[in-house]
Amino acid sequence: MKILIIEDEQPAAKQLTKLLLKCDPSVSVIETIDSVESSVKWLKTFPTPDAVFMDIQIADGLSFDIFNHVEIPCPVIFTTAFDQYAIKAFKVNAVDYLLKPIDEDELSEALDKIRNRSSENNLPPQYSKEFYQNILQNVVKKDFKERFLIKTGQSLSRLDTLEIAYFFSEDGLTQCLTHPNKRHIIEHTLDELESLMNPKDFFRINRKLYVNLKSIQKISPHFNGRLKLELTPQYREEVFVARERVNDFKAWLGG
Repeated sequence: MKILIIEDEQPAAKQLTKLLLKCDPSVSVIETIDSVESSVKWLKTFPTPDAVFMDIQIADGLSFDIFNHVEIPCPVIFTTAFDQYAIKAFKVNAVDYLLKPIDEDELSEALDKIRNRSSENNLPPQYSKEFYQNILQNVVKKDFKERFLIKTGQSLSRLDTLEIAYFFSEDGLTQCLTHPNKRHIIEHTLDELESLMNPKDFFRINRKLYVNLKSIQKISPHFNGRLKLELTPQYREEVFVARERVNDFKAWLGG
């Protein structure tokens, strides 16, 4: 199976490639592209792949724009950290819609859908219905972590997620700071937390910080395309949104 990946973050593209090969060693990733413009050019130039995996927010816009310039007759699977594009993906006859971080079992199911797809160019009507139901079950109704069990001295207590201003990594530990300005150790990595927390409330702004929307007090443009944030409670260092995450961050803020 020959697959084209459209993804502007290289670590995400490499991780997806690794997962694809793990699910099906016969898969061949023939190219990785990072923009609408280059994707349109590639799709007009080269033979149609067996499937396309595309992130939604890429370097120069939304991947939906690709469909305005070129027909994609092969199955398309969207990969994204946001659930608000699910219905739009359904309208362009996507085969599946996978939320990042991508679950291996869900990716394997998506590959099965590609293999079982009709040989005709258009999806059969019942397949569109199946995809829509998948959105409702796996995206809209997805459960997220609502509380943590934390240790304070010799006691255990409950910490509700909405009390947390942000998570951060320090000295090899994942910690969080609450709105009452208390610090707690959390027994999850930041990568694990990205799949546990509701993406409508929390965003991974850089390698070290995963912030609650309500903790952001001020946003300022900064050098080299980054954004500077002021958080409450205040973080011990200056806080910046990594340049490669700025577009996703802006989309997240806009809801």
